[in-house]
Amino acid sequence: MNVHSTDSGIPGELERVLRTGPFHLALRTAIEARGLALHRVRHRLALRGINIGVTSLSYWQQGARRPRRPESLTAVRALEDVLGLPAESLLRLLEQTGGGSRDRPASRPYQTLFEQSDVLRTLLAELDSPLDGGLHTLNHWERVRIGARRELLSRSSQQAVRAHRDGIDRYLAIHHGDPGCAPDRVRVRAGENCRVGRVRWNVSAQVVVTELLFDTRLRLGETYVFGYALEDGTGGVSHEYVRGFSFGGGQYVLQVGFDAAELPVRCHSFARTSAGARPSGTQELTLSGGNRSVHLIRHAAGPGILGIGWEWA
Repeated sequence: MNVHSTDSGIPGELERVLRTGPFHLALRTAIEARGLALHRVRHRLALRGINIGVTSLSYWQQGARRPRRPESLTAVRALEDVLGLPAESLLRLLEQTGGGSRDRPASRPYQTLFEQSDVLRTLLAELDSPLDGGLHTLNHWERVRIGARRELLSRSSQQAVRAHRDGIDRYLAIHHGDPGCAPDRVRVRAGENCRVGRVRWNVSAQVVVTELLFDTRLRLGETYVFGYALEDGTGGVSHEYVRGFSFGGGQYVLQVGFDAAELPVRCHSFARTSAGARPSGTQELTLSGGNRSVHLIRHAAGPGILGIGWEWA
């Protein structure tokens, strides 16, 4: 792999994220650029009299926690030396985003991302959901199928999550149907490591909220992998698919597949801060996989909305 370096000797991508952040992405990029495993980073810190665990380093680079105690900030300063970074480059990113006063990634309540938030808030309250769900996503791979009538047929998800409090034993999956969707006819299929619990929907808002129960109760910092699918096919013509993120930091992969008999003429990816906001970061996408699918990949998604839109002839 060819890695472009700037005049400073720092790889171009690393130099960029050291300017723009966020902290966890800059740290992870720096570690990868130096080719160091976390246990080697820990060892080099120990040689400088800094004792920090591999688990803490992993949490920092994934955005699950942020350094905030004085000894942690001392460790960050030592990390700059270990990784060959300019002095204060990582600490500056912490100061820009609040100095590490939080132990979890930046967040916003999910229901504030979408229209008809009062309906969604009511459905979540019926399922006794805390405002932030107690989880944030580390990795999410989602596949969406669009049918021959240009309708959203189904979507399936494989997720890796981490708990940011003790006692988390479920995940709430939220499905926003296209115009004409019949929420009472949407079917939820549990995949590995979970089972379907309570299901609530609202016809006017065309939204379904499903409780997916885990096989275990998670403690603070524990991770979990699970999968599920929703079968729809009840709505009208679909023009886009979006995913909202309450927490930032996780990787997201979205793949949208189309029926061979009915392909769009143009596709693009985009981001929004909320449902009513103007799209940003729009990029044209080319159909692949036998000219039947498009995808987007974001290594540090959210908080906010990511999606793929398409145009029909």
